[in-house]
Amino acid sequence: MPQIRPITDLRNTAEISDLCHSKPEPVFITKNGYGDMVIMSMETYERKMALADIYEKLAVAEKQIIKGELLNGEAVFAKLRAKHGN
Repeated sequence: MPQIRPITDLRNTAEISDLCHSKPEPVFITKNGYGDMVIMSMETYERKMALADIYEKLAVAEKQIIKGELLNGEAVFAKLRAKHGN
């Protein structure tokens, strides 16, 4: 369940830091009852960015499949073996 905190809670930095590190999800900060910011630990941020990168690469691959831009798997592996000597 997402954590939602008022902006005044940011005064207690240690508590907010502990909250961000205790769960692998962002903490939503409100101001005057409305969403204002999202904060998260570096670990959560890096994981979300890695997932976004994977989704982007999958979208590119799906577009290539639709366009018929396919490569022969055996030819690709032969090139890799020749390049890396395995």
